[in-house]
This record gives sequence, C-alpha cells and structure tokens, in this order.
Amino acid sequence: MSKVPMDVVTDIFHRLPVKTLLRFRSLSKPYFFLIDDPDFTNAHLDRSIKTRSNLNIILKGLHLYSVEFDALDNAVPIDYPLSSGAGTEAFGSCNGILAFRLTDKNLALYNPSTRQFRRLPVSEIEPPPGDSCKSGYIFYGFGQDVKTNDYKVVRMVQFNKSDDEDDEGIFYDYEVKVYSLKNDSWRKITKLPCYLRFMFQFFYHLLHRRGYGVLAGGVLHWVMPPRIELGPRNRIVGFDLGNEEFIEVPQPEYADKNYLLDVAALEGRLCAVCNYDQEKIDVWTMKEYGVKQSWTKLISIQRTRTITTLTFLKPLAYSKQLEKILVEINSQKFGWYDLQKKKMRSVKIGGSPGTFGAEVYIGSLIQIEDPKRLEIEKQNEQDELKNRNRKNRDDFLSKGFKLVL
Repeated sequence: MSKVPMDVVTDIFHRLPVKTLLRFRSLSKPYFFLIDDPDFTNAHLDRSIKTRSNLNIILKGLHLYSVEFDALDNAVPIDYPLSSGAGTEAFGSCNGILAFRLTDKNLALYNPSTRQFRRLPVSEIEPPPGDSCKSGYIFYGFGQDVKTNDYKVVRMVQFNKSDDEDDEGIFYDYEVKVYSLKNDSWRKITKLPCYLRFMFQFFYHLLHRRGYGVLAGGVLHWVMPPRIELGPRNRIVGFDLGNEEFIEVPQPEYADKNYLLDVAALEGRLCAVCNYDQEKIDVWTMKEYGVKQSWTKLISIQRTRTITTLTFLKPLAYSKQLEKILVEINSQKFGWYDLQKKKMRSVKIGGSPGTFGAEVYIGSLIQIEDPKRLEIEKQNEQDELKNRNRKNRDDFLSKGFKLVL
C-alpha cells in the first residue's frame, strides 16, 4: 500500500465500513491522520447516506439493541457507558450520533461506532417565577444545524401546579432550552408560540415515545393532537434548528378527517402517518420541505389476518433498490412493504425485545468528544511516553551499560 497514491487510498477508504477504518488507523501515521480528518469523515458519511451503506436499526426497549440493516437477522445489545443503568432512553439519532437521556438532567451523546461518549453540561429546570408549580412532562429532540454544522439538543419542559393545588384549566409556558455541541452550552428560547403550552396530552405522548422529536429538513417535529382550546385539528409543530424558532408545518389534504396523527422521517423527508380507528393507516411523505402541495401518499395498509391490529406504524428505511420500505408495526415487529404489489411481508429478528421503539442510525466517524479534553489527553500520553522512555534509559544506565550517542 506504500506505493499506492494517496488519492487512490482515499477513494478506497471511502467505500469501507466504519469498523474497518477504525482498525486501519493503527497501520500508519498517514492513514491515522487521513481517517481522522474532518473532510474525510464528512465525505465518508455522505457516501454512506447516498448508497444506504453502514445502516443499522436501533431497538429501544428496557435495553438498547442494534441490528445490521443489510442482514436484519439478529439484535445485538449495545454496550455503552452506564449501559447497566435502567431507564436509559435514546431520544434521537443523527449522522451516527445517538442522544441519550439518563435522567431528566443527565443527558449525553454517544457514537456507537467510535465509542465516543460525551455528557452534556447540566442545565437546571427553572419553573415560571411567582407560581407554585413543578416540572411535568419533558419533550426532547436531537439533530444537526446544517448551516453551522452544529449538533443540537432541544429540551421542552411542561409545568403543573404543585400536588396540593388544583391545576385544572391552568396552562403555563414551557421552558425551552437548546444545547449546542460546538459551544458546549445551553441557551434559553424566549420566543414561544402561544399554542405551545397546550401541546402535552397524557396518553398520546406517553405511548410509542411520541415526545421525542422527529428530525427532517433541519427541523424537529412533534404532533399536537386536537384540543378544545385550539380547535378540532392536529398540528405538526416544528422547531427549526438553524434559526431556533418554532414553526407550524402544513399538512396534506386528508380525505377523512377522523384520524390519529403521527410523524416520522424517511431518508430525511418528513412523513405524516394517519391512523383511522386502527383499521387503516396511510403514510404521506413531503417531497419538498415546507411545500404543502408536495405531500404524496406513499403507503396505505389495512388490517389483515396476519396484522390483526394497527395501533402504530412507523416507516424506517427504503431497501437498496427502493422497491420496499421497512416499517415498524405496533412496536412489536417489522415488515417489508412492497411499493409495487402493495403487500406486507413480515420480518423476524432474533434476540429482539418483546416491545420496542425502532430508529435508524448510520455508522459514522463523526467526532463528539471535547477537542480541549482530547488535546489534554494527547499531551498526557506524550508526557507519559517521555517519562517511560526516561525511566527505561535510567534503568539501562543503572545496570552499568554505557549510553552510546
């Protein structure tokens, strides 16, 4: 390989799996610096996205599991820092980085491929001033601001009256904060839409992890079900990670208005999932983000003998040839939906938990560790190496050998 031009090596490396590249870092210094270079890292990620390579499915149950997308055979437990602790939730995935909630104040980012783990600084939850209330349900989201190449975590906290007081009919403004990986700090968002205080609905958001934002078009999305205070329609609420503002996303023209709405993402495009009394589910995709006329119906599924109930459905990924879509059904199983035949074929994955939430993540070399800490660790390693060499030299001389210069 020493005689192979570096541009040829780079092209070959772009096509290799992440695990192989991580092993190749130790072959030579040129390879080490090439693989760690941000330009190479981003180019490798872009190629993986375009070719649907290095894809995995994460299963979120009591523990976290990973399934290779190309095989879809076995679920393997994900080993990560604090994995022995119960209650860890993965609330987002973007470019190979998973966002973890360990507790309401203890959040972290993790890259399963590089095994880099980074805790976020604690940001205290601050109830509205002057009122006796406590924090209630907390919404989370994670994604990339493509304009600044920054990764951000969004936390939205709902508040209730204290236990000894009647809170019926009282709605407080949410506390919304955004964490920036580049700045390693939180920022409070003060410009909030008036409808946001009505967003949480107990049974809707607790089921199927609907409180976790869906990333599409650089925007995180949540559904606000119909409320008496706002009228009989669903809303898709978005938070733009670029300008850090809330938006309301236009929806398709549904023929039947009696449905339960969910949102999902399919290869970066926003999807609206309409459930009609658990008898039929339609999946729409927005081909051009923000353009109402670009909504197109992609899937329509009805109950069958093999699928006796349709409580929940989530599109996950296209097949390599784009003729099928992998979907999660009822938080219990998977199926391939054939776009031409309009039929579903079940997929059995060994070792998967009984119930789960599924999400796609892509293997990548994206760095999430603090550069300052990495520099300190590198300096410590160099100092340790110098001390070890000095000790070896002293031991050598103490035994009566002469040092030949």
